[in-house]
Amino acid sequence: MKFGVIIFPGSNCDYDAYTVVKDIIKRDVEFLWHQDALLADCDCVILPGGFSYGDYLRTGAIARFSSIMKKVVDFARDGGLVVGICNGFQILLESGLLPGAMLRNTSLRFICKFVHIEVENENTPFTKMCRKDQVLKIPIAHTDGNYFISDEGLKRLEQNQQIVFRYCDEQGKITKEANPNGSLYNIAGICNEKRNVLGMMPHPERASEEVLGSEDGKYIFQSIVDFFEKGKSV
Repeated sequence: MKFGVIIFPGSNCDYDAYTVVKDIIKRDVEFLWHQDALLADCDCVILPGGFSYGDYLRTGAIARFSSIMKKVVDFARDGGLVVGICNGFQILLESGLLPGAMLRNTSLRFICKFVHIEVENENTPFTKMCRKDQVLKIPIAHTDGNYFISDEGLKRLEQNQQIVFRYCDEQGKITKEANPNGSLYNIAGICNEKRNVLGMMPHPERASEEVLGSEDGKYIFQSIVDFFEKGKSV
């Protein structure tokens, strides 16, 4: 299979994602420029973290209008796999591929540290190598990671099992203290109803080698590969 990593002006985790796919997961990967009009026959597209277009106006608000995002939207609606990490998650929200919005962290500060997240839904192409309630140690690095959605929207997320990750403590307990940014319901990642689009604030590409402090991020990338190479089933 082949991955594509989009580069927006201001992306700063593009090479991290590229390196994990190429050197750790050992799969074909190609950079995609924000002005490109094609997705280069990629099977999975990654929107990396960073500060696309300087985060002017609102995080992800400008990137959603880039030429390549028009193709990403079509690709996702046709069932293609799309992963948005941190700023990539914000772009997916702005583009309408995922519901909800991102607010400023309740601390009003940039937060960069390891956190723990619990796998709420293991039945997605992105978590099929995980166990239900498994705790992953993955870092965050953001100022606008406070996920919000209406009461009705949260109810739909729960009913459709679209909540994929929630912030927790090291033992897997969902607590207010384990929530680093004030995110509603401790939400750290969600998917769309079709399960082919994932948005997550933690950075799995920064936790895919033991030398970096954790290898738990590999579960996400390996799940995607397993999904394609073993019949696209979860």
